[in-house]
Amino acid sequence: MNHFQIGIISDWLRLPFEESMKKCAELGADGVQLYAVEGEMAPENMTAADIAEKRAIISGNGLTVSALCGDLGGHGFTRREENPLKIQRSKRIVDLALALGSRVVTTHIGVIPAEKNDTYLILQEACNELAEYAHENGAFFAIETGPEPASRLKEFLDSLSSGGVAVNLDPANLVMVTDDDPVQAVYTLKDYIVHTHAKDGVLIRKTDPRVIYDFFAEGGIGDLRLEEYFKEVPLGQGRVDFEAYLKALREIGYNGFLTIEREVGQNPAADIGMAVNFLRSHPAF
Repeated sequence: MNHFQIGIISDWLRLPFEESMKKCAELGADGVQLYAVEGEMAPENMTAADIAEKRAIISGNGLTVSALCGDLGGHGFTRREENPLKIQRSKRIVDLALALGSRVVTTHIGVIPAEKNDTYLILQEACNELAEYAHENGAFFAIETGPEPASRLKEFLDSLSSGGVAVNLDPANLVMVTDDDPVQAVYTLKDYIVHTHAKDGVLIRKTDPRVIYDFFAEGGIGDLRLEEYFKEVPLGQGRVDFEAYLKALREIGYNGFLTIEREVGQNPAADIGMAVNFLRSHPAF
């Protein structure tokens, strides 16, 4: 008996919606994660008829929605003046997730600082509002791991007033950027994990994670060469110990999605297919 469900972030297939759902089913997925921040899947562009049509296509291919990606980019929720608009947009993405049959919206909130400074308080304020809205509606904002060690993320989550903000555990981000142990992260964050990404990578050169995430936040401005710091690789070819990682997820009672994310590569469909086979054939699956 399998302990997990397999998801695919369908956008990385680079196909039109209906074709991508068909391809995800062909590759052996149980569900899909969809980007919902721009284009046809953005809440402001989705009518009730559009939602019904998308649901029919998804279910018609034997799939469910594991989560929506609601990452609004920039510096997350670290800038108070930007937060009112971002929070309102995030709430609409939660509404869309629920309408599509999912309770999870994944996002990056920005780098949680080690010190309890003004940025920390701004993040608390924003996440408390997001948590309360999600909790009231039976949903979760799932913070993706990577910008800070798992222990710091847990301390931050423990400080919030509601359980509506949770964790999307991405083991590769922890390996590639934070140099944190994803297996220990499972145990550290066990009370908060509601979704996971199946991704692998290697750390090449360690640096302050803020350098990496500021580079993404500012649209790649600057002369930073990401390939000098980390590399995403196909599942099983990096530093994520999937034997121990999957066993840890089983031990904490997680039986949700392992959603495959493949952000690079010349043939993402082939890499995603390999990842599905890697997971399904893994003894710990």
